[in-house]
Amino acid sequence: MSSAAEQEAVQEPAGTAVRPGEPPGRPAPGTVRTEVAGTEAAGTVRTEDPNGLRGEAAQALRVETAQAVRVENAQAVRLEVAQAVRAEPRAPVVWPGAPMPLGARFRVGPDGLAGTNFALWAGGAEAVELCLFDEHGNEIRCPLTELTHEIWHGFLPGVQAGQRYGYRVHGRWDPWTGARWNAAKLLLDPYARAVDGEFTLPPEVYGHMRDWPDQHVADTVRDDRDSAPYVPKGVVVHDDDDWVEDRRPKTPWADSVIYELHVRGFTQLHPDIPPELRGTYAGLAHPAAIDHLTRLGVTAVELLPVHQFAHEDHLLRRGLHNYWGYNSIGYFAPHAGYSASGSAGGQVGEFKRMVHALHSAGIEVILDVVYNHTAEAGELGPMLSLRGIDNRGYYRLQNDPRRYADYTGCGNTLHVVQPQVLRLITDSLRYWVTEMGVDGFRFDLAAALARSMHDVDMLSPFLAVIAQDPVLRRVKLIAEPWDVGNGGYQVGAFPPLWTEWNDRYRDAVRDFWRGALPDVRDLGYRLTGSSDLYAWGGRRPYASVNFVTAHDGFTLRDLVSYEHKHNEANGEGNRDGTSDNRAWNCGAEGESDDPEINALRRRQLRNLLTTLLLSTGVPMLVAGDEMGRTQGGNNNAYCQDNEIGWLDWSLLEQPEWRELTELTARVLKLRQTHPVLRRRAFFSGRAQAPDGLRDLAWFTRDGREMTEGDWYAPAATLGLYLSGRDIPGRDARGEPVTDDSFLAVLHAGAEPVAFELPGAPWAAAYELVLDTSREDQADAPGTVLEGGTEMTVPARSVLLLRVTA
Repeated sequence: MSSAAEQEAVQEPAGTAVRPGEPPGRPAPGTVRTEVAGTEAAGTVRTEDPNGLRGEAAQALRVETAQAVRVENAQAVRLEVAQAVRAEPRAPVVWPGAPMPLGARFRVGPDGLAGTNFALWAGGAEAVELCLFDEHGNEIRCPLTELTHEIWHGFLPGVQAGQRYGYRVHGRWDPWTGARWNAAKLLLDPYARAVDGEFTLPPEVYGHMRDWPDQHVADTVRDDRDSAPYVPKGVVVHDDDDWVEDRRPKTPWADSVIYELHVRGFTQLHPDIPPELRGTYAGLAHPAAIDHLTRLGVTAVELLPVHQFAHEDHLLRRGLHNYWGYNSIGYFAPHAGYSASGSAGGQVGEFKRMVHALHSAGIEVILDVVYNHTAEAGELGPMLSLRGIDNRGYYRLQNDPRRYADYTGCGNTLHVVQPQVLRLITDSLRYWVTEMGVDGFRFDLAAALARSMHDVDMLSPFLAVIAQDPVLRRVKLIAEPWDVGNGGYQVGAFPPLWTEWNDRYRDAVRDFWRGALPDVRDLGYRLTGSSDLYAWGGRRPYASVNFVTAHDGFTLRDLVSYEHKHNEANGEGNRDGTSDNRAWNCGAEGESDDPEINALRRRQLRNLLTTLLLSTGVPMLVAGDEMGRTQGGNNNAYCQDNEIGWLDWSLLEQPEWRELTELTARVLKLRQTHPVLRRRAFFSGRAQAPDGLRDLAWFTRDGREMTEGDWYAPAATLGLYLSGRDIPGRDARGEPVTDDSFLAVLHAGAEPVAFELPGAPWAAAYELVLDTSREDQADAPGTVLEGGTEMTVPARSVLLLRVTA
């Protein structure tokens, strides 16, 4: 093309702001275009012939193209287009196909030919182009002309599994009304089941001019540069029936012990996992990884996000990456970065094999899922998928529709009350259950999903759909029961079927062991299942997921080694992460060479772990806490994909940390053996027999039952009697459930105290089962003490005694 022709072809220069009602100055949506000679600038009209048209169709295309570019020498342009048409590969034939299921599904067509059906919901769009890519990145565009209930669809015979694809969606660019269509941007299919490539976020992947000088209006200035070379593509996946042989553990909630782990961080440094499998789903499926889980005694792994996610721009600019993965962009695709099988679809089968291996070991798989927001962030974020498909349909917008409602702190919030958004989420959940084999979900910022128009609503469409869904109501559902918006804190408010992360348990237990002397009423509720929060609507003690630490915050070792966060490595001036840690460093900030400080820290770790595992409810451990993992005081290691965030398996070579792991396994074994420690119903506190023995009783250190006044006084010592004689419920054969009775003594004081053991009717004698003041628990069992006698409770310790007579 001549220089003059090039200038004519430029409809808008780079950085032209398109005003409301102003024509965008681009080819009509769906126009078939072939790129002609010359360097393309942002805003340049591109003409391509992806369908390889010939004869009369090619002639019509050449005429249309010449008119579109408005050049004086139309004959020269037609000649160049004709040459390009002859050079282009022939595009696949597009049959009508079907609008369901959404996504790309490989199947056999109506005439027996194998191919792939593509279906995309794009409400309000004017046209949709399916874009196919070969191994060299060459693109073929196929207009989808069939439209059924706002779903654009077509069947392409001959398109096989492994095909890489994306979409270009045409429509108005009018940010002032929330319309942000930009067909220059290749978009990921929201239903893509595998993703090839990594999001690197150069300027070309933004729908607006990212580096526009005036950032206040940057989101209104359309960027017409092609993003296809810079963004990952969806991959067509072959469906298989391998999953039918899998058997789920189906562990009852009351018997569950959750172990929160990061696929990459848990396996990256494991010495017995082959190097090529470390950091992957295959690494987690390796016998060396599963052996640790089974020896520990956990029943479920809760995986930090494994949906395909993207890294935030501000992290990439600092040379960091999103490590935790709470930045989802593909709700059906296993994150390709955790795959040892490549990213051309092999990650799907690898994930399934991992689930099968865990199930074979009796371990359930729970996914931490992020449906409250996506990686597209706010109005200044990239255009990767939903924003370019239908911004107003997928996201909650403010009264000023240029801006996003942000209940998540991440720039955007999915508009879950919209039917197509609700369908996207529930389709994704069902897919992971029925086709990928997972056993449950932990919903990040679940309160954001429960919002109707503005307020959190426990009758919201999302919760109502989950409650009646025949697949989803049968799996484990865990809510993080808060978001960052007004009224977002909803601990205890989620309806039956749901369990909740109980941060009130975390705070009460931390306060007690750091010597803050919390209200013992609150501590009493937390240790016994939080009946004040959950004893309504038929909910049970296992509605409370008890935890002392989680991925977000200090590790357990750092909780007793630091009082202040040390997040300098995150590059945010130590401003990120919470400052309310409720931590005690035992006398020195950070690592110490003082043997007394280190011994005290290890004792505190034993106290915290033992308290957690003996409490009523569902305990959740964080991977590595059982072996003293540290993040060096970083309480927000979301961007630390390195030794800070990875589990250091060499700790098990050190006797003191190996003993902590053995203690954890020992207490978990006690919990598994004794139903009184994993009750299915709340304690009543009332006498269950003529002798006055109750299922739950509380004692002061002088051996008397606590009175009303004792509950309002601070106390560092607490006795908790659990009766195994009258446990509500019956076993599978209809027989009454009975067990041993136990007395737990928790003492957070800095000095030893005398504690009088309750006598009749509670017990005639006790056997010491556990003493956290000891480094080595091998010698702890066997000591027998008579009821009514006085025993010495060591400073800062937990004693567990079994009633023997």
